Amino acid sequence: MARKKVKQNKKIKEIEDYDHWDTSALIDSDEQLKFEDLGLKLPDVPPTQVVSIRLPSQLLNELKALGSKEDVPYQALIKHLLAESVAKRKKKVA
Repeated sequence: MARKKVKQNKKIKEIEDYDHWDTSALIDSDEQLKFEDLGLKLPDVPPTQVVSIRLPSQLLNELKALGSKEDVPYQALIKHLLAESVAKRKKKVA
């Protein structure tokens, strides 16, 4: 029993060491790099605001299923559906 635990601990330590060196071996911790230094640029994301909304469970489950079917997170799907609906209503009013 104790031998099994020691083996397990050695394996965990080995995995942790591998993960450490795998993710940090090429990084010089003294020099901070910026995305621009790597030739990367993050897209400009408009500011968002957290909103709490209560939905019937059935509707939420349908949205989650639809999002899963379309391989889109359900929150992103809700945001997209709301944006489409607002755009359509704006066209009607204008």
